[in-house]
Amino acid sequence: MVNTDKDYVKWFRNAAPYINAHRGKTVVLMFGGEAVQHPNFANIIHDIALLRSLGVKLVIVHGARPQIAERAKLLGVKQQFNDELRITDPETLMAVKDATGSLRVHIEALLTMGLANSPMHGSQIRVSTGNFVIARPIGIKDGVDYKHTGLVRRIDTVGINTQLDFGSIVLLSPVGYSTTGEVFNLALEDVATQTAISLQADKLITFTEDEGLIDASGQLIRSCNAGTVKSLLEQPGEHVRQLLLRAIIQSSENGVERCHCVSYQSDTALLQELFTRDGAGTLIAKDHKEQITTATIDDVGGILELIRPLEEEGILVKRSRKLLEMEIDRFIVLKKEDVIIACAALYPYQEARTGELACVVIHPDYRKGNRGDRLIAAVESFAKRQKLEQLFVLTTVSYHWFLEQGFVETSIDALPESKKQLYNYQRKSKVLIKSI
Repeated sequence: MVNTDKDYVKWFRNAAPYINAHRGKTVVLMFGGEAVQHPNFANIIHDIALLRSLGVKLVIVHGARPQIAERAKLLGVKQQFNDELRITDPETLMAVKDATGSLRVHIEALLTMGLANSPMHGSQIRVSTGNFVIARPIGIKDGVDYKHTGLVRRIDTVGINTQLDFGSIVLLSPVGYSTTGEVFNLALEDVATQTAISLQADKLITFTEDEGLIDASGQLIRSCNAGTVKSLLEQPGEHVRQLLLRAIIQSSENGVERCHCVSYQSDTALLQELFTRDGAGTLIAKDHKEQITTATIDDVGGILELIRPLEEEGILVKRSRKLLEMEIDRFIVLKKEDVIIACAALYPYQEARTGELACVVIHPDYRKGNRGDRLIAAVESFAKRQKLEQLFVLTTVSYHWFLEQGFVETSIDALPESKKQLYNYQRKSKVLIKSI
């Protein structure tokens, strides 16, 4: 039990920066009716309630495809599709209203009551629903009248933001309303995407049956950009999966900085994705047109030009061109339009399962934003591939910056023996270490 408690405290401490980073952010969560039917859905609701208690502004968009099909069958309504898109005649619209209304009430009840025998039991969480989605009919395409099947015309962002500012969770169903009083059956993905874009949401989180996005070899894609998601569209797959991919692409290309794809079958995926370094599913980050890559011999000149000012100030130990050429495969560089704007080096000590993070330099014109975070994350990934468990750094002037990156100060004795023998006592560098 002691070890379990210590592990929990360690996890909680590691999660603290993420908790702080997500507080006050607007997040749109998208899940289909399949997720609601799954036995794990109660755990997802619990975690959503927990996110709200941590200060995250939440908009939930739920789907209802299997529930609509079930209600249509019970009502004896024949379902009609064209190009895998449901044609919503008046009879089918009744099934849509019935299914979405029942689901909305079900989700509202779970969020309102909290979960029995859980830490969120009895938590008072307000849920707001309403006519926040204004829709229009698809109309007639290629001679086919889609009747009450529609598209999002606009999102009432003022109304939604007002409810979010009141501390409510906003719950949206896959239906929309016209200015003439009509109701339209909408695609879950259309509602979620347009909501995330209109609100300028910080995140869109999508739920899928798989762990996340899966590549052609069947492996989970841990992180990628919209370009990679576009390549997945070229692979054969079911219609719903294609809609999911298009929602992620459209959101990412229209201002949503980060999209996540996690499994609705896992009872830990949502929190693990948001509050741990490695996550649980797929992170799709906006393409900043800046590339992080392992350095090559052609990058030597750019690295020398970048680090020279710091070498002249005595902040960095001087490196000759010959030495840099010999060690170039240890460097990671961040390029903007083929110009190196940041670099870092990793020197592994395999016997100690640790590595030295060295020569961390960001051009003065590019020190704003999250470039330092991205650079450190790339080095950590590089280190993990080499089976390293820790990073250490020696610094004279960047002590506080490394603390912000999760490093903690330690003693010279914590260094690998071979590095300890090379320690320069005249420079008096501080030693910091970080588990990865």
